[in-house]
Amino acid sequence: MTNNCLNCNEELVGKYCNNCSQPASTHRFSLSHVFKHDFVHGIFHLDKGFFFTIKELFTRPGHSIREYVQGKRVKHFNYFATVLLLLTIIYFVKKWAKIESSDLFDTNVKGLLKVQKDYSKITVFLNIPIIAFISFLLFQRSKQNYTENLVLNMYLLCGLTVISLILPICMIFTDNKEFLFIVNYFVTALVFLYIIIFYYQYFSFFNYKKYDLIIRIILISILYMAIKQLINTILNNVGLKYFH
Repeated sequence: MTNNCLNCNEELVGKYCNNCSQPASTHRFSLSHVFKHDFVHGIFHLDKGFFFTIKELFTRPGHSIREYVQGKRVKHFNYFATVLLLLTIIYFVKKWAKIESSDLFDTNVKGLLKVQKDYSKITVFLNIPIIAFISFLLFQRSKQNYTENLVLNMYLLCGLTVISLILPICMIFTDNKEFLFIVNYFVTALVFLYIIIFYYQYFSFFNYKKYDLIIRIILISILYMAIKQLINTILNNVGLKYFH
């Protein structure tokens, strides 16, 4: 039986189609292929996919994502998919927690927790368009357009979402509020430090004077935290008023 290319129907000779260059190994989807190749390779391989992306976000975050924006994209997991997968992991981790988030924090954030419970996949992205516009303005010398700033800040969000897993994981093992409060403060400090490192690595490539770059990095890091806090305050008020 003659093998033909699934893309253009050209007769296959060798490892690639002579007409469209699609690999001859390309075949119809099957459950076995989807699980063994797409899922396992996409998620668990350290040379590409989900775990590769996480590894890069914590070994060379800014450098890696700058390379991604500039075109080296084959190995990275999609930023939307990464955040959504991490949110799913957080959801299941919280199912094992010995204490509810609503019991850990005071009544001042009850509304926020209610909104996040039902709309976490939306609320997590709310500050990204704003902070992307700010990074676009602050780092115009980099010649990164607004969309590229959206992408780099989406990957920053991926790293921050991993860090946010620390508290829910601790809540699996203890319901000691004093300890968990300390962990929460530690996570907040770690988030701020990660933001600084990420932006510094990303934009250090673009020939900013060191002093100028540091000032811009500190400014955008503070603005990131402030905008996030402002959005959380708004969501908290919405939750207290409309979510029961």
